[in-house]
Amino acid sequence: MSSDAKPGTGQDGPERLRFEGDRGAGRSKWIALAVALALAAWMGSGYVFPADDDAQAAATGEGGPAPVQVAVRESAAEPVTQVFVAEGEAEPERDTRVLAEATGSVTEVAVSKGAVVEAGQVLGRISSERARAEVNRAQEEYDRALREFENAQTLLDRGVATVDRLAQARAALAAAESQLTAAEEALEDTTIRAPFAGRVESLEIDEGEFVTSGTPVARVVDLTPLTVTVRVPQQELRGIEEGQRAEVSFITGETRAGTVSFVGAAADPETRTFAAEVEVANDDRAIPAGISAQVRIPRGEVEAHFLSPAILSLDPAGRLGIKTVTAENTVEFHPVEIVRAGTEGIWVTGLPDQARIITVGQGFVSAGEAVAPRPEAELDLGQMRDRLLETPPAPEGE
Repeated sequence: MSSDAKPGTGQDGPERLRFEGDRGAGRSKWIALAVALALAAWMGSGYVFPADDDAQAAATGEGGPAPVQVAVRESAAEPVTQVFVAEGEAEPERDTRVLAEATGSVTEVAVSKGAVVEAGQVLGRISSERARAEVNRAQEEYDRALREFENAQTLLDRGVATVDRLAQARAALAAAESQLTAAEEALEDTTIRAPFAGRVESLEIDEGEFVTSGTPVARVVDLTPLTVTVRVPQQELRGIEEGQRAEVSFITGETRAGTVSFVGAAADPETRTFAAEVEVANDDRAIPAGISAQVRIPRGEVEAHFLSPAILSLDPAGRLGIKTVTAENTVEFHPVEIVRAGTEGIWVTGLPDQARIITVGQGFVSAGEAVAPRPEAELDLGQMRDRLLETPPAPEGE
């Protein structure tokens, strides 16, 4: 080497730099390669969470991702009564305003507001002197006309009177009888009576008050029985008939049995609903009129599954349904209909009589996807949900 040569160069050109003294240079390459391989293996595993031996055995293909593990529950259909539920209002059997039928001063008020009265019971009286005098006059006129008729009949029998005279006497007697009847009715009208058995809801007269014919003096309400009126949608009408038993729950907390007494035959043109009435016994008059009520009418039995509403799903078409696992361990979506709901769960139709319903993980699998089902009783459901939430759900239908 000449004295003019630069370090790191030879006669034939520049020499390659070497790091033979750096012992870690070789190990770093192997570490980086191991980390890359581990990361690739984890991302390709497809696990949402560590599966058990059964799930590993169900892996699709050698070295492929294992199916998602889901919790399932065996469910069997049971007979359940379909119930039509509607809100209504309790109405009295009869509700009538009592009008004065005579003119005069009130001489007596025989009941108080709130009293329970029988049909025909006296509520009050109006002065009757004039009406009584009219009855006496009409009675005298009737007696005179009767004598005239009897005399005419006797004379005709003797041959000294004509048939025309007898006819005139008979007409006069009929007119007198009509006047007497009208006078007696006018006298009766001075007594105000209850038109039917019920409760005096209001009393609008006082003693000494002057009233005219047609003036409202009282209101009588008949609460035995009560009638609850509801509206029935047209799609529910077929299952409701007159004579059906019903259960009525009032806002006061009382529940009574009832009977469907009327079902309308013409729909309301605005709401397309039909009127229906349920009659409820109320002999003790404990339930007042006008309060809100809920009516439940049984509409026959169907086979349905009882489950929690939390496991309901929607398919791409927006249909409400339940996801189940088939015998081949694939997901199947069943559109369902809720036939009855309660505080503890819902009853649905549309599932097979026997079904393995996915209770945890239904939001992370789609129809047709292979899964690893496990009975929910054997799993820690809380930990399972946490693991599922770490992975975004797969869109339905993919």
